[in-house]
This record gives sequence, C-alpha cells and structure tokens, in this order.
Amino acid sequence: MIIFHILPAFRAAAYSLKQIQLKMKNLYLYTICLCLCLLTLLSSPGQAQTYDLLIRNGTVYDGLGGTPYVADVAIQGDRIAAIGKLKKARAREIVDAGGLAVAPGFINMLSHAYTSLLRDGRSLSGIKQGVTLEVFGESSMGPLSDQMKQDMISQQGEFKYDIPWTTLGEFLEHLEKRGVSTNFASFVSASEVRENVIGMINRAPTPDELERMKALVQQAMDEGAVGLTTMLIYVPATFAKTDELVELAKVAARYNSLFTAHMRSEGDRIEAAVDEMLRIAKEANIPVEIYHLKAAGKHNWHKLDPVLARIDSANRVGLKVTANMYNYIAAATGLDAAMPPWVQEGGLQEWRRRLQDPAIRARVAEEMTRPADWENLALGAGPEGMILTSFRQDSLRKYTGKTLVEVAALRGKSWYETAMDLVVQDDSRIGTAYFLMSEENVKKQIRQPYMSFGSDSGSQAPEGLSLNSNPHPRAYGNVARLLGKYVREEKVITLPEAIRRLTSLPATNLHLRDRGQLKAGYYADVVIFDPARVRDLSTFDHPHQLSEGVHHVWVNGTQVLKSGEHTGATPGRAMRGTGRKGQR
Repeated sequence: MIIFHILPAFRAAAYSLKQIQLKMKNLYLYTICLCLCLLTLLSSPGQAQTYDLLIRNGTVYDGLGGTPYVADVAIQGDRIAAIGKLKKARAREIVDAGGLAVAPGFINMLSHAYTSLLRDGRSLSGIKQGVTLEVFGESSMGPLSDQMKQDMISQQGEFKYDIPWTTLGEFLEHLEKRGVSTNFASFVSASEVRENVIGMINRAPTPDELERMKALVQQAMDEGAVGLTTMLIYVPATFAKTDELVELAKVAARYNSLFTAHMRSEGDRIEAAVDEMLRIAKEANIPVEIYHLKAAGKHNWHKLDPVLARIDSANRVGLKVTANMYNYIAAATGLDAAMPPWVQEGGLQEWRRRLQDPAIRARVAEEMTRPADWENLALGAGPEGMILTSFRQDSLRKYTGKTLVEVAALRGKSWYETAMDLVVQDDSRIGTAYFLMSEENVKKQIRQPYMSFGSDSGSQAPEGLSLNSNPHPRAYGNVARLLGKYVREEKVITLPEAIRRLTSLPATNLHLRDRGQLKAGYYADVVIFDPARVRDLSTFDHPHQLSEGVHHVWVNGTQVLKSGEHTGATPGRAMRGTGRKGQR
C-alpha cells in the first residue's frame, strides 16, 4: 500500500525533473543562439566595426554611371572596407559629407605632369579638381640613350633636375621615391623608342633596328608601362610609317594593353588619320585610343560627324576604339606645330641652325603659309589665333600672353618671320596656344559614351617658377570645367555619366586592378565635392587660378586635400600595367 501511494509521487518528481532538464536545454540553446547573434552583429560591417575613416551621409556615385544614393563609406588602410547604412560603425576619423557628392578619384587620361611632379610632388592643380591618377602619354621618360639624356639636360629651363634613370621602369621608381601626392602611370612612347635606336633622322629602321625597338617596347611593358603611345605630328614620331607602328603595337598587344596616339592629322587629313588608327587596331589586334579628339580649324569643323561615324562603325564590327579630350576650343603645343617637319630633323639645334639660313627661311615661310602634307596648326588657327604662352629667355617673357600677330607688329616683321626668329632667340619650341575648335563640336564630343578626359598638360601650383609662363587653362580646370560648365550649367551629360567617364571607363581601358569605382575591396582613391559649386577659374588671360568646389581627396586611403587645403601628404604610387608582377 505504501508503494502504491509513493509511486505517483516518484513519477511526478521524475516528470518535473525532465521538464527542468528540457527547459535547461532550451535555455542553453537560446544562450548559444544569442551569442552567435551578438558575434554576428559585432563582426558585420557598419555595426560595431571600427574603421580608420568613416564618410557619413554623402551622395555616393559609384563610378559605373548608375543612380546615386545616400550612404556611408568606410575606409580601412588603403582600401574601401564597406559602403552602406553603417549606423553603428565607429571610426578614428569621421567626415560628414551631407549634401556633397562622394566619388572615386578622377583619372587624367592624358597628362604631361612628369616634369612638374619632379619639381612639385603635390600635384596641386590636379588634386584641387579631385584627380588622383595622372596618366603620362604621347611621350615617355624612357627608354633613354646617353644622347637623349644630354639633350634633355641642355633643354631644361629654369627648373634643373638630374636624370639618374634610363628605362621607363626606373623613372617610375624614381618618381615614387621622391614622393608625390597623386598616383601615376605611363605609356611607353614609340617616339622615344625610335629616337633611342635611330635618332632624329627621317628614315625607316633597318630590320635589326626594328627588332631593337621592339625589344625596348617589351622591356618597358615588362616594367609596367600601361601601353604604347606616340605623337605623329612631332619629330621624330612623324617619321614613322604605319607598318613600323603596327610592329611595335603587336608587342604591346601581347600584354592586353592599349595603343594611344596624337594622330597624324586632326584637321585637313583627319579622316585618313583615323583610318590609320583603325588599321593599327586591326593589324596589331589591339584596342586604340585617340588622344584629344578634335576637328581642328574652322574649315574642318564639319568633318567631326564623319569621324564619329567611322569610330562607331569600327566599334560595331569588333574593333575597340575610344578617345579622350580636353574641354576647350584651343589647343596648346609649340611653334614646331607651325613649321614643316623636315626643318626640324636632327633636333632643336639643327632646327635653329637651319632657321638662320636665308634660303631655308624662304622655303619655310612659303610652306608655313599654304596647305601642305604636314599638320600646320598656324593655318588652322591663323596667327591672330596663336597666343604665346612660355619662353626660356627672360628677355622674351614680355611677349607672354600676346598673339603672334601682336608680337610681329611690335617687332616690325611678318608673323612667320617672327615665329622663326623667336625659336632661334629663345632656344626652344616656345609654348603656344592655338584656337582651333568650335564650342558645338566640344559638346558633341563630350556626349560620346567612349569619351574620357585628359588635360594634355602638367599639374602645378600657382606659385614660384610656374608663374614665369602662361599654361593652357586646362592645366588648372579641365575636370572642373566638365563638371561645372558642361554638366551643371549646360547639361550636356548627367553627373553620374560624367563621373563614369572620369573613373571606371579609363580604369577599365587601362586594365587597372581595383581602381575606378567606389566598391568594397577597391583602393581608397576618393573625392568629395560640391556639385553645385565645382567650377574652373583659370582663363587664358589669368591662367594661374585653382579650381574650386572640391572639399576632400584621399589617395590610397591617405587624405591629401582637407577642406580644400592640401595636407602635404605624398601617398601616390606608380600604377603599373599587366606586364608587371605585383601590379597596383
């Protein structure tokens, strides 16, 4: 009887214990789940993660041309760590970008900043526009022969510099070690390769010389050149025939790179010049890019439409053809673009010597004043449309900013005699701006989806030696002019599209890894600017004026512009092409 009465109690106790064990198990599982959730929250981007930098509330333009959106951007080291609503994220530094645009750093697709960066590594005129990558083209700082080094030293102006490098790769290393604020990359120039092997002579290379030229291109590509470039209206590049260029381009093509050129003509023979580019693309099996596309000279403005049609047709049949431009109606080069190539054969000193021979001067004068089989920018602009911008000699700087017609009147000679005299007296090609293009064509070019942008100029500061010459305003304002005048004011293209053309388009064409987009894992080249205020201020009369509207710039995660002021930081790196191991 006792057992009968106790047994239910044992059963009840056992049941209670089982319930307690079940509840304990559930509590244990719940605790584990809670811990996992907490770990997830702590490790997920934007929650409790601590970053080096957090850019909050900016309007993000990712570089691909899509609709912008408000988000936070986190940077860790030299990379973008996360993008999104990072409400609980912490950072050592926080920047409020509310009401401002946050974009990838801009790429200057044609830069001549190699010398200006040696002089002043801040790259101020570029950084103030949000440019974080300068791409050197047309010419290159290697490979150099001993004679080329001597010529470079003898032709230096007020800024003197040593030339301890010989190859292009050595120059890239030299510039990086000196310290620069911007990233930089370089093509290897067929012009420098030709001069290295043949000199400044107008003849075809022998088979052995061509092989040596190809070996130099291969060496430069192995050292990190992003492609092959040339400038076909200048000596000695103009002496190269198409077959020679094709053979050199075939070497670059093995590296999945790009061929770029200042074409043989941008005016009277522009359509034939484009056809030459298409032939090189086809025969060398390489993408090509036309430098600073334009129809030069009023009598050639109508040729732009057929040129654009040629490019579109080539792209439709599988060739890859792109272009870049500067956003102005004036070009800038030297007085060499107003004289025939034959008088310049042998280099600057031979050119000057010939210009002192009365018989040669008469022949040069005759060719300068009529159409010929070479690119004569003086005929396209007219001497009244040629502004002299830079001189070596102090005694001639009084002519800076004047037209060639004005200087000729002051000296009591014809414009063509004055041009020849100035080259002889200044011992230089003399910087010259040529007014050649139409505003309508500039806008038409901007609308092309394959068009990127290049200043075709150096990057400098409005101080010191820079003030001794008047650069083309594009040095200070090419990007800002696009974003201010042509996007905001005239609405030629949208802001997302303009940013795509300044970022992911050139980065893709150059095959740069992890550059050109705001994307987690990509390098932190970032610009914050005010779309309502960004604008260029530089003019031909007063060129030394920095653009405004860019607030902050980071290069490889290091801030180089803070609240519009340069920080002095020099985190720039050499961007190397696909031939170089460890490409950055």
